[in-house]
Amino acid sequence: MQIDISPTKQELGRRAAEQGIPLIREAIEQRGEANIIVATGASQFEMLEHLAKADLPWHKVTAFHLDEYVGMPLTHPASFRLYLWQRFVSRLPLPLKAFHYLNGEEDAEAETKRVGAIIAEHPIDVAFVGIGENGHMAFNDPPADFETESPYLVVALDEACRKQQLGEGWFPTFDDVPTHAISMSIKQILKSKSIIVSVPDERKAQAVQASVENPVSPKDPATCLQMHDRVWLYLDEPAASKLSSAARS
Repeated sequence: MQIDISPTKQELGRRAAEQGIPLIREAIEQRGEANIIVATGASQFEMLEHLAKADLPWHKVTAFHLDEYVGMPLTHPASFRLYLWQRFVSRLPLPLKAFHYLNGEEDAEAETKRVGAIIAEHPIDVAFVGIGENGHMAFNDPPADFETESPYLVVALDEACRKQQLGEGWFPTFDDVPTHAISMSIKQILKSKSIIVSVPDERKAQAVQASVENPVSPKDPATCLQMHDRVWLYLDEPAASKLSSAARS
């Protein structure tokens, strides 16, 4: 795992995007197309801003996203489909080859199978992800399922995860935060050829420290990144504040 610490969130986002852009370009040059994963949430604002400006043949890129709430209408301000349309897809200079949105409005289990079958045919070149305050990857809250081979699964959201969504301003009250979501599985994330992780803010510092320095365990879901040999972790100074000097060097 390579750790990069920036002085600001904006710089973090720029560096993370600039790491991923040539990897996408390399895949297109080698195979004529690229497959990527993009994440949502406040941690991804700056990275997506820079990524969307990249001079890439986006019409050769197929994209997937990590998760979506069960029962969430597309029009809801907290919808991740809406988020990704507003903050990424609609800002690209060319349309994507495809974006396989997760629709959790009706039959969530059926949706996991539908999109899971598609991603199984699209080896992922670059995954852009984050880490939650409770250490989750996608919506794999602790203790996360490290064993399932299913690309997507329906998960229950724990209290810490739901409080994070409230704290970031996506919902007016805690009771408004959904209790379940469709999430990409840990094993599917780790199938990505390269993983770029963007994590700003002091509220993520404990999760960052655990992810880097604790033993690999479902109790700290993002420790799964230690099992992958091509991970870049982009932090700002507040998010990196609990890392040991050995981890920072």
